[in-house]
Amino acid sequence: MQTRVLLERLEREVEAFKELESKLADPAYAEDPTQLKELSREHARMRGRTERIETYLVLIKQQAEVLSVLEDPDSDEDIREMAQAELAELTKIIEKEQEDIEYLLLPPDPHAGRSVIMEIRAGTGGDEAGLFVGDLLRMYTRLAERRGLRSEMISAYDQEVGGYREVILSFAGPEAYDLLHQEGGAHRVQRIPVTESGGRIHTSACTVAIMPEADEEEVEIDDKDLQIDVYRASGAGGQHVNKTESAIRITHIPSGVVVTCQDERSQHKNKAKAMRVLRTRLAEQQERERHAADAALKKEQVKSGDRSERIRTYNFPQGRVTDHRIGFTAYNLAAFMEGEMDDLLEALLRAERDAKLQTLEA
Repeated sequence: MQTRVLLERLEREVEAFKELESKLADPAYAEDPTQLKELSREHARMRGRTERIETYLVLIKQQAEVLSVLEDPDSDEDIREMAQAELAELTKIIEKEQEDIEYLLLPPDPHAGRSVIMEIRAGTGGDEAGLFVGDLLRMYTRLAERRGLRSEMISAYDQEVGGYREVILSFAGPEAYDLLHQEGGAHRVQRIPVTESGGRIHTSACTVAIMPEADEEEVEIDDKDLQIDVYRASGAGGQHVNKTESAIRITHIPSGVVVTCQDERSQHKNKAKAMRVLRTRLAEQQERERHAADAALKKEQVKSGDRSERIRTYNFPQGRVTDHRIGFTAYNLAAFMEGEMDDLLEALLRAERDAKLQTLEA
């Protein structure tokens, strides 16, 4: 991006942040809790980037001052030597910072900073696909531990041989959405199942869907639109939950969205968790309707769980993980399955930013 255009955009960003701070200081906005919460979230999102922009603008100003010294015919030789050295150092710092600064100009993702709800489901591959759901669950929860996210199980439906038919969980923390929003899609695994006596490699698939978690005030749900069924939970192992009618099924009649939860022993807790998922699914549905071009968002993420529909392949015999969207391949699969995914996540983020930056410059 040309320097002049870049500086103009940076200055507008700083002005926008100052306007936001003025609104937060205005008592009129404090009277509306919903609006105040949104302004506070926007302020928290913009504060760090604005500080970096202001630091960069100071560097640019210093560079201009040094250049003016060098262009001054009355400057003596000692001062010019010091200015040359300072200019070289400033130019080096500015060039290093410019790429990151350009990224800051990208339109902010409205979901940045939010918690997310992740749904992992077994696709093709039978029991082996369910076992891999359990492996992905472990991978993401280990990632959360490493990156300081809070993970919470919302619902889990296990299978008799181990693993799960489906798990739904949430991740909370400032980085949750940024880290995980590109994990949606079909994940393919190639390995020898524990049940395979002939030593043949099998290919199975799981689907992952990622949704930014909706706040209560974002989605209005009328109790009259809900059908709530209470039933005795089912699952392998004869857990305590199977002995009481604590499981909840909530049907949102207007949309047809159905959410079930049986993970907690308490009917009240299961209902609260199911409502979180329902609210988030309805928010996602509303967003798709508002943006018709993105109507297939979750459908494209989940598809049918077929082996050929994949964003990533985990090849255990080769110890290899490949992300097919950006052509990323690494041979640290064992560590990767323990949540050491930083290199790939950063590469995905860079690719996403570069694509957006090209659109911005077009």
